[in-house]
Amino acid sequence: MDLVVVRTFNDFFRANILLTRLRSAGVECYLKDEYTVTVDPFLSNAIGGIKLVVRKENYDEVMKILSEFDDDYRRSAVCPKCGSHQIELVPKRNTANMVAAILSWIFSDYAVSAENVYQCQMCKYESEYLPEPLRNVLPLPEPHILN
Repeated sequence: MDLVVVRTFNDFFRANILLTRLRSAGVECYLKDEYTVTVDPFLSNAIGGIKLVVRKENYDEVMKILSEFDDDYRRSAVCPKCGSHQIELVPKRNTANMVAAILSWIFSDYAVSAENVYQCQMCKYESEYLPEPLRNVLPLPEPHILN
């Protein structure tokens, strides 16, 4: 059985959302290195993050499902200021984040931002939370056991 990594993540929330989405579509999949990255996020860069793994024969079907999910995600998130659908999770620009990023860059090879915000790419509106329509669309991750 050949396995293929279809996506990598730095946090378990996004990884579990897509894992749940694929499992609900009947695709056999699992997350590799989820617990390692969750317990020690600084190892994420060294081991390549959390990997979403599927069977090689399911690759085309999985990529189609992931593409549809990404499109749904972009259409559902709406900026409350300008109405744009281009909302991304980005590092918050403040002194504490800059110091954390510089120190982590100096003492490791991967700069880490301590705090992120959702930012509209059109008007630069920032919020700590996803716009309301998106929070109602995303399914909650199901607990699972990895062997």
